Amino acid sequence: MFKHLVAGILVSASLLIMGPAAFALQAGGVEIGDLETGSVVGQSFKELDVDAQLFAIEIGTVKSWYPPITVIDFKVRPGRPVLLKVTNKSAGERGFQMTDAVNDRAPTVLKAQVVLKPGETKYIGIPTSDLFYATQGNTLTYRDHLNPKDPGGTLLMIK
Repeated sequence: MFKHLVAGILVSASLLIMGPAAFALQAGGVEIGDLETGSVVGQSFKELDVDAQLFAIEIGTVKSWYPPITVIDFKVRPGRPVLLKVTNKSAGERGFQMTDAVNDRAPTVLKAQVVLKPGETKYIGIPTSDLFYATQGNTLTYRDHLNPKDPGGTLLMIK
């Protein structure tokens, strides 16, 4: 009986120790919505500053996400969730997908994905902890998942 009690305590203690690392990506996950109704980890999108604006654009026959490189410096930024504003300025429907290209098949990878109608804007909220634990390095890539051959871009995180 005593052995079972000790084993139970050890298992419980090890789960408590491993818990935060094992569930790091459960901090809130990616939330997609409108400025008025969206929220991430209990914070309304309209209470957050927009960290980056990304646009689906067309230049002649080339469709792309602009800008091609987006930088967020976390050394000077408070630890609040990241808020991205994505807008489709193209004539047709466009997709937006952001993920860690190196680690995109892992079950714990961060993946934000939305389809935007022409002229539509959506907001993507991501807990900072999810950004840091979901990537192997300091970059996430974004692209049009509906048109995977079109140029995308890179989100560079300075940690």
